Amino acid sequence: MEVALQTNTPMAAKKTAKKAAAKKTAKESTEAPAKKAAPKKTAAKKTAKTAPKAEKKASPSIDSVARSAYLNYRRRVENGLPGDSHGDWLEAERQLRED
Repeated sequence: MEVALQTNTPMAAKKTAKKAAAKKTAKESTEAPAKKAAPKKTAAKKTAKTAPKAEKKASPSIDSVARSAYLNYRRRVENGLPGDSHGDWLEAERQLRED
């Protein structure tokens, strides 16, 4: 009794093709789905977000606050008022933000 394997027959070729297709679909179903690209921002959205920032006043520079704090200190000492340098600084920042 001899069993011969024939791989070059049309039936064998069909079976091999079916197995290859089954493996391919199984592999595709187990792979993670591709990541979607993030949506691009349009110019209209950027201007809408930056518009409120433009209305905001810029904070005063450290040099201008220091000068104003010094002037507050001089005024306080000349009038004999109690206080400290920290209070002078905070008052200078408040004054410059109001302007």
